[in-house]
Amino acid sequence: MATILVVDDEPRITQLARDYLVHAGFAVDTAPDGPAALAAFRAGPPDLVVLDLGLPKLDGLDVARRLRQDSNVPIIMLTARGEESDKLVGLALGADDYMVKPFSPKELVARVRAVLRRADHAAPAAPNAVIRAADLTLDPTRLSVKRGDDRLDLTATEFALLATLAREPGRVFSRAQLLDAVRGVAVESYERAIDTHIKNLRRKLEPDPREPRYLLTVYGLGYKFADD
Repeated sequence: MATILVVDDEPRITQLARDYLVHAGFAVDTAPDGPAALAAFRAGPPDLVVLDLGLPKLDGLDVARRLRQDSNVPIIMLTARGEESDKLVGLALGADDYMVKPFSPKELVARVRAVLRRADHAAPAAPNAVIRAADLTLDPTRLSVKRGDDRLDLTATEFALLATLAREPGRVFSRAQLLDAVRGVAVESYERAIDTHIKNLRRKLEPDPREPRYLLTVYGLGYKFADD
């Protein structure tokens, strides 16, 4: 049974999320603020964190930064802020998904399932097949990536995105196709999220992110992994 940590300072929201997640078969821990969230995480790391941005004592973005220092645990940002800049900041910190309040608790459950499925099966077409492209080696069974002898530390979403592109070097994927490849369920699209994940990937993957060798932009169309 997967454990979900719900971090929100509104008791009504916390209870609603807990009720639906428990009904869906998850174990649920809760925290009302940033320090409590970090303490709960240290006490027993969950399988996924639902994290509100507008937390007291320690902002949700700061919590995400600290979690990402030591862990690639999947994170779904939950917030009342709807501005695009807030979404991009959250995604840039390594969040896997983003929901804006008020939200549908059924959609929250669907997104939790999708992100967990993505983390467990980042390569659904051939889960045991090692992917080799250029000097990269991707092992979907371990969610591990090596560039030569150097191991790269990617989130599950970043791994799924890289694996999708690396399986077919030279093929151009639109942002919508990449969203379909990494989401796993039909939810509201947010194609700019792909741009942010690509930026994060380039920062970890490329020797010079400003002159990418692996993940190339095809202007007006999308992205591709460089041809051999």
